[in-house]
Order: sequence, then C-alpha cells, then structure tokens
Amino acid sequence: MFKDCRGLTLTTVSEQAAAAFDHAVDGYLGYRVDMAARMEVLLAADPDFGLAHCLKGYLFMMSFRADSLGAARAALADARRCARTAREKAHAEALAHWADGDPERAAAVWDHILRDHPHDVLAFRLAHFLNFWAGRPEAMLASVLSVERHWSDALPGFGSVLACRCFAHEEAGYYLEAEHAGREAIRRDPTDLWAAHGVAHVLEMTGRRLEGIAWVEGLQSRWDGSNNLKHHLWWHQAMYHLELGDFAKVLALYDAGFRDLSSPLTGMAPDLYIDVQNAASMLFRLGRHGVDVGERWIELADKAEARIGDCQSAFTLPHWMMALAATGRDAAAEAMLAGMRDFAAGEQPIARLVRDLALPVTEAVLANGQGRHARAVALMRPVLGDMYRMGGSHAQQDVLEQVFLDSALKAGMDGDTQMILEHVAGRHPVPPARRRGYAMAAGSIAAQPV
Repeated sequence: MFKDCRGLTLTTVSEQAAAAFDHAVDGYLGYRVDMAARMEVLLAADPDFGLAHCLKGYLFMMSFRADSLGAARAALADARRCARTAREKAHAEALAHWADGDPERAAAVWDHILRDHPHDVLAFRLAHFLNFWAGRPEAMLASVLSVERHWSDALPGFGSVLACRCFAHEEAGYYLEAEHAGREAIRRDPTDLWAAHGVAHVLEMTGRRLEGIAWVEGLQSRWDGSNNLKHHLWWHQAMYHLELGDFAKVLALYDAGFRDLSSPLTGMAPDLYIDVQNAASMLFRLGRHGVDVGERWIELADKAEARIGDCQSAFTLPHWMMALAATGRDAAAEAMLAGMRDFAAGEQPIARLVRDLALPVTEAVLANGQGRHARAVALMRPVLGDMYRMGGSHAQQDVLEQVFLDSALKAGMDGDTQMILEHVAGRHPVPPARRRGYAMAAGSIAAQPV
C-alpha cells in the first residue's frame, strides 16, 4: 500500500495510481477542467482502487443531473467491490446516500471520516460542497472549525482549507474572518478560485463594488485551465456593475464571460446548473430594470424544456422556470411543474425538499412571469424563511427574494413589500436603500405616511 500526499493510507498497490490519485484530488480542489483526463489516468493505473471509484462517482453526482445517476451508481458498485479499508467503505457509504437523494446523511458520513482522518481533504471538501447546496451554512462552518486545528502550512491542500474557511464564515455573516482567510489563501496561491470566490462574496455582501471589480479583474489572468467556477466569478463581476448601473457592461460580461455560448467550456456543459443560475438570475434582474435583453432567454428556455423532470438541483428549478416564463412557454412550464410534482411524490429527502420549497417557489416564478402577482406572493410568503434550504448563497438567493418583491410591488401589496424589505435587511449588511434591486421600493415605503 501507498500513502497520499497528506499521509493517509491508500489501498492501491500501484505507485503510479497513488500519484494519479493525488493529481486527481488536486484537480478537484483546484477546479480544473481536465478532470476527465485525470480520472482516466487514475483508473487505468489501478482499475481496482476503491477510493478512485468513489471519486469517479462523486464527480458524476456533482453534475446534479438525473442522467448521471446511473453512472454514479455504477461507480458505487465498483467502489463497494474494491473497498478494503474502513475509510474506503465509509466513502462508498457516503456516495450511496448521495445517490439515494439524502445529502445530509452523506455529509454525516464525511464528518465521521474526518473525526478519525482530519487530513482527508476529499471528505472535507465534499462535505463543504454538499452542505452548501443543501442549505446548511452552519454545518459548513462547523466542519471547518472541527478540522482546521489539525492542519498547517506543512500539509498540501492547506490553502483549500483556508478557502473553505473563507466561504463558510462569509455565509455565516463573519465577514472580517472570511476576508482574512480568503486573502491569505490567495497570497499562497493566486490561482485558487474558491478563495477568490469567497472574497468576491464578502465584497458583494459588504457593498464594496469597485473593490470587487478590481478583485476579479486582478485575478482572472490566472484562470487558464479552470472550470466553470470562473464563469461564476465573472457573474460576480457583473453583479458589481449592475449595482453601479452599468448595464451595458453587464451584458458584455454575459455574452463574453459567464454565458459565452461560443466558448469550449460552455460547449462541454451547456446546461450546467451553476451557469444556468448565473444566466437566468442576471437576466431576471436586468428585466426588472427595464433592460432589453434581446433573445438571450431563448437558448435557456430550450435547455429548460430538455431538462423537464430532472429535479436533482432544487435551487436550479426556479431558474429554469424563469426562462420558460420569460419566453411565454406556458405548456412547457406546466409540464415542468407536473414533473416536479411526480418527483416530489417520493420519500427521499430531496423529494421532500422539492415538494415543500422548490415547487411553490417555482410556481411563484411562473405566476410572476404571467402577471399573476398576488398569486406569486401567496405562493412564496409561507416559505420565504426556508428558501435557503434549497441551497445557494445569500447573493444567489437574492434573486428569489426579488421575485417576491417584484410581485408584491406589482400587486400593490404594501404589507408584503415591507415584509420582504425587512427580511432582506436582516440578511444583508447593506441596507435596501443602497441596493439597486430594492432602493425604489425602500424609498416608496419610507415616503408613505405613518
């Protein structure tokens, strides 16, 4: 047996496979676009390496696609066949829970692994990822706090722990701690996209828009070979320009940056969940400000129709619906809702999440797009405080809060307008009056006689 670069035992009997495993994990931590090639080398070096099959299954699950579940379960079968140590078997168990639609149980297994093996950076980073997309920022923070004391600069991957420390603290509202950790990670490795992303969130949440633009522009020359996370960073850059009212720059970043349909990266995964979220949320925001977005909704709506019935990413579902509503595809929208109801009839935790939260929010997005604004308010009002459980950051969840605000304003429902303004003021350190999506409503409410 060999050890990985952090000293953990690997069951492979191939030195080449051990090195390839480290290379693949580094690629995952670094958001590299060549993960398929790295995995091919790894599995060719040792086809019976249990942890390699777990990683293969994890990568399929991270696509949040229904049509990847079969490949993930095949990788799981190989992992179970090849797993030899308790740690490998635990990783296979986590993969099984995830494939069965229970992300919280998967994260619990990774937490158990980390109690015995705090240097298992794969378990740590996967728990961070899935806790985020399961709407569990407190679990992200707890995971960081539980392992960071076991790490030091002497261990490869320490920068990734700092990057996760940054984002976990940011989502918990501890912006000073977050920014310090993220900037330190970038000082050590300027190519660290997750650290760059965490600091971008801090700058977004604290209203430092010009600083945010400079931050993204100053790092992007180092992102060659990176995957779609760099699209999300360009989305953040566009968000800063949106707040400054530079809509032309926002559209330029849309077309040549985070939704560049001609780029090879977009071509590899044209309907990747994070890219869809970036695009739809920005077009919706631009629409609220009266910006003509041309035909940009059409390609998103085409892809939405192709994904009807795929509910693996609860947070992406209302974004798909934004495209269908914006293009007036009422039949496709109803088919999407029917597919969600079918999926929600299951008993897995993800099915309950779709039933309890994604379904009413997605119905509300359609009602908003069809001009049934009071109906949209009624659908969203009971779940406003729980929408975070669908995943997504505060900055990403904001577009759903703007759906509610837009509906309340257009329905003339002043009480609900006041309620959402209070709600976002409690979540965001920048007051509504200083945020472009809320300023007019905040001013209108403030001007009303008491």
